[in-house]
Amino acid sequence: MQVKRNVLLNPGPSTTTDTVKMAQIVPDICPREEEFQAIMAPMREDLVKIVHGKNEDYTAVLFCGSGTICIDVVLNSLLDEGKKALVINNGAYSARATEVLEYYGLPFINLEQPWNTTPDLGIIEETLKNNDDIGYVYMTHHETGSGLLNPIREVGALAHKYGAFFLTDTTSSYAMIPINVYEDNVDFCMASAQKGIMGMTGLSYVIGRRDIIEASKNYPKRSYYCNLFMQYDFFERTGQMHFTPPVQTIYAAKQALIEYFEEGEQNKWERHQRIMAAIHKGEEKLGLKEMLSRDVQSGLVSCVKYPDDPNWDFEKVHDYCYERGYTIYPGKLANQGSFRLCALGAIDEQDIVGFWEVFEAALHEYEIKIPIEYKEA
Repeated sequence: MQVKRNVLLNPGPSTTTDTVKMAQIVPDICPREEEFQAIMAPMREDLVKIVHGKNEDYTAVLFCGSGTICIDVVLNSLLDEGKKALVINNGAYSARATEVLEYYGLPFINLEQPWNTTPDLGIIEETLKNNDDIGYVYMTHHETGSGLLNPIREVGALAHKYGAFFLTDTTSSYAMIPINVYEDNVDFCMASAQKGIMGMTGLSYVIGRRDIIEASKNYPKRSYYCNLFMQYDFFERTGQMHFTPPVQTIYAAKQALIEYFEEGEQNKWERHQRIMAAIHKGEEKLGLKEMLSRDVQSGLVSCVKYPDDPNWDFEKVHDYCYERGYTIYPGKLANQGSFRLCALGAIDEQDIVGFWEVFEAALHEYEIKIPIEYKEA
């Protein structure tokens, strides 16, 4: 079967291989059959292996949904009675965590930090020192709204120093930027299949410490569907997800994991860096400016300022590129026009070379001046 290949430069879902796509074409099967259950135990082990966890210490708990379901799960499941959360808020996705906590009516400290640089570790430590009832510290590893990479190792160490768990949203860094849960002081991380492992949407997973999950059995229950211990316990007793799993998506994830380990952690990270180098090269050629200094970027997302050109129209440029097989994505920074170019998915340097040819043609088509002009110096 021939499938048209699109190059997705949005922050997920990402471009997939044909073998991952075709892995979904399987005979219909009841997900309670042993044949299907046999897929998930090794998958859970592989998901832990990606972040170098030992399966006696860490486990992966699968959920049906987008990456946000994992934010919901860890925030509501892991806060004990009499404790409050500390959220390091410096982007759209950490702000989402504060919204989840507000919806549950849970106590938390919203520690706002600048969106365009890494957080102040001194302020984080002072907050922990002055609040001995903090149950966990939550931070987004990679803020895809801006491309900012946060210092999980250092913040995790501070959380542990003051007796708190450390939870980090690694949805857009897991299986791309190398992570070691022990060295990086990570108690819980999370991701979804359509990003780092380059699978399909609909499957997400929390990777975390077994001892904390088991202790959370006695924490207040705030959700039925999104309770971490309940899903973990059902897996441990039956080998199954508690509720109907996304069957075809799990077959695709199985194939995606095979391909992840075939490519290898370091080779994959080097490929993502190669892609980003090609993105930067094209930006420099056209005179495009980024929102962040490169020394705080993840190497996976470049957030580009809209040109100060009266002919610039993001939708027109997007549509021109989309019609030719390339997808670009608007930014997520309030009151600041930007778009994002992402180094995720089953793409490589030559895909970016092809993209820049199309993007430059779009600029000519709509009479946008090259090199790009900006009003500020």
